[in-house]
Amino acid sequence: MGIFEYAPAPESRDLANLKPHYRPFVNGEFVDGSGEPLKTINPATEEVLAEVGTASVSDVDIAVKAARKAYNTVWSKMPGSERAKYLFRIARLIQERSRELAVLESLDNGKPIKESRDSDVPTAAAHFFYHAGWADKLDYAGYGPNPKPLGVAGQVIPWNFPLLMLAWKIAPALATGNTVVLKPAETTPLTALVFAEICQQAELPPGVVNILPGAGDIGAALVGHGDVNKVAFTGSTEVGKAIQRQIAGTAKKLTLELGGKAANVVFDDAPLDQAVEGIVNGIFFNQGHVCCAGSRLLVQESIAEELMDKLRHRVSTLRLGDPLDKNTDIGAINSAEQLAKIKGLVESGDAEGAERWTSPCPVPERGFFFAPTVFSDVQQSMRIAREEIFGPVLSVLTFRTPDEAVTKANNTPYGLSAGIWTEKGSRILWMANQLRAGVVWANTFNRFDPAAPFGGYQESGFGREGGRTGLEAYLDV
Repeated sequence: MGIFEYAPAPESRDLANLKPHYRPFVNGEFVDGSGEPLKTINPATEEVLAEVGTASVSDVDIAVKAARKAYNTVWSKMPGSERAKYLFRIARLIQERSRELAVLESLDNGKPIKESRDSDVPTAAAHFFYHAGWADKLDYAGYGPNPKPLGVAGQVIPWNFPLLMLAWKIAPALATGNTVVLKPAETTPLTALVFAEICQQAELPPGVVNILPGAGDIGAALVGHGDVNKVAFTGSTEVGKAIQRQIAGTAKKLTLELGGKAANVVFDDAPLDQAVEGIVNGIFFNQGHVCCAGSRLLVQESIAEELMDKLRHRVSTLRLGDPLDKNTDIGAINSAEQLAKIKGLVESGDAEGAERWTSPCPVPERGFFFAPTVFSDVQQSMRIAREEIFGPVLSVLTFRTPDEAVTKANNTPYGLSAGIWTEKGSRILWMANQLRAGVVWANTFNRFDPAAPFGGYQESGFGREGGRTGLEAYLDV
């Protein structure tokens, strides 16, 4: 059957309410940062979206002092039932402004509008709803009677899920009685600064949430500040290691959610059509800019040829292009720097002898785009099987026995996630128990819920975010 032709169905960029200039948010107000302004661009067109004022090291100190004052005088003393009201307000305001936030996220990040609209923004609101429910029930969370907050949380988030990562960090911090200073990623600061407007709309007390755009030096200053009690970071393993070294010997509590090289394991009894959809979702969702992406596909040898034929056909139907088009499946790579990294690793796959297949989809001439790519005949020693590519590139390996599948799946320094595809429930339970991964999906992939804890092992970090377990990271227990 041929591929359907879709007429363009673009969402209006006017819904984003773009401003020419954005400013840091400190102590309940937008202020002029004393750092060098940066220009944030649309990765799909390379046009400048807005100028963003950034913080300096002195601004970090001002923001932490504002957060400390709010913690000491208001937030930590407020009953949980009252804190919950603010979180509920924020959740409802995210819903009310969901279309604006979705369009802005797609413009600033490059992800397809259907993903920001149907996944990122609703899940961000869900995290605030969920944690609002915990705010007055912490005595029953299993951490002893009357658990206490830590104080000021310094949080640094990545560019792949800007608003969603903000919600993962801020919602549990506020629910447990902490105040926050958050640094968004340098390339995607806009939805975080619109979230600051939402905090104003919700009449959140000044200083409870502070947003400081800036580069890595601002993140380092925030992490190293002497009056920060808790550090939460999502990003690369390299930076995570640097943060751990930086705060070693201090009393700061730390959560790290870092890189991954997840194995998606398909057994010979798996429903192949369903598995193909899960494989595609696992690696090509958000252009592969997902720390838990199923970037290593392990297929049982007896079905490898059939599965690969189905997979290549399905990938060839994916539509790459304008992120604001509701028909787009794969949007733009977030930055020129990330695109260069992806190309470099793909070239290494060619050089090391893997067989590359690239979707024949048209690639726009302007913007940062990369066509979905599948490598077969991959060996475990190859860079494309070992290193996190963080792009729409899948490496396929084969196995013969379940034990071999476990050995290959665990042959990685990472340990964030994994997937299992089989009709045998006993095999799912056995395999999940063998895999060194924080999250294991069975006959699905990339499913998230605010009530389910998420996090990794080894070089994928430590600590959990979400669920009752995730509350512990923000409590003095």
